[in-house]
This record gives sequence, structure tokens and C-alpha cells, in this order.
Amino acid sequence: MTRAFVALGSNLDNPAAQLKLALVALAALPGTSLLASSALYRTTPVGFIAQPDFVNAVAELDTALDADALLDALMQIERMHGRVRSFRNAPRVLDLDLLTYGDEIRHSEVLTLPHPRMHERAFVLQPLAQIAPDYQLGHYGSARELAERLGSAGIERLND
Repeated sequence: MTRAFVALGSNLDNPAAQLKLALVALAALPGTSLLASSALYRTTPVGFIAQPDFVNAVAELDTALDADALLDALMQIERMHGRVRSFRNAPRVLDLDLLTYGDEIRHSEVLTLPHPRMHERAFVLQPLAQIAPDYQLGHYGSARELAERLGSAGIERLND
């Protein structure tokens, strides 16, 4: 079994409900247990800003799936929710990003592990720090340290 962290995001079609359904789908993946999930956070868009706010969360999984199979499963869940990839940072019904997969380091056209920008994204680090504050992101530091460094501007924790 391998520990993996997945970032969840949505800003279309009732985003909070989309994330809750996605968490159920993650927990139902074969050979996979949902160990923890963060609260939901309302966040301002990054990149293309002329769109609704996002709702984001992070899930911690224990999985027997290999990284490629897990990525395929995440993309299948996105498709089941109606995800359409129109352009980078576009509005979306559901976005599932594989942040880490154990200690695996990989740089391919399909998958980069750990996620190459997660240490720069408060909308990932705030929920990650909630469920795994001491999780080390390589030489960058712990999730808690990085979340504190980036701050919480543009991020609002929603009621559980």
C-alpha cells in the first residue's frame, strides 16, 4: 500500500457537492482507503481569474493502485462528473490532481510527481496542512510551514 495525496477542486455545478461526491468515489476505488479529507475551502481563481471562486480540498489515500492506475482512476472520476478540458485554468466541474504518490519522483509527459507547483499554491497547502501538517514536501519544508509562509489570503474555510 502506498500513501497518496490528491487535490480536489471545482467551481461549477455546485462545487461543494462535486467535491463530496468525488471523495465518495475516491474511497470506492479498488484497493484504496480514504484515510483523511480536509475541510472544504473557498478560494479565488489562479491564472484565468474571470470565473467563479473554487472550492478546494485535499484527500489522503492508502492505495494498492500504482501511480499510473491511480491517475487513470482520477481522470475517470473527472469524466464521470462531466469534466471538459477546454484551456489551462478554465472553469471546471471537477479537478483531481495527484499531488504525491509515496516517495516517487517522476517527470513524464503524463505525470510529474510530486506535483510541480503544489509548494506554491496556498489553495493546496492550507487543506494539506489541516490533515497532514508535518508532511514534508521535499526540501521546501512541511505542509504547515509552507501554508504559513504563503498565508491564507483569498482562502476561506467553509463550515464542515
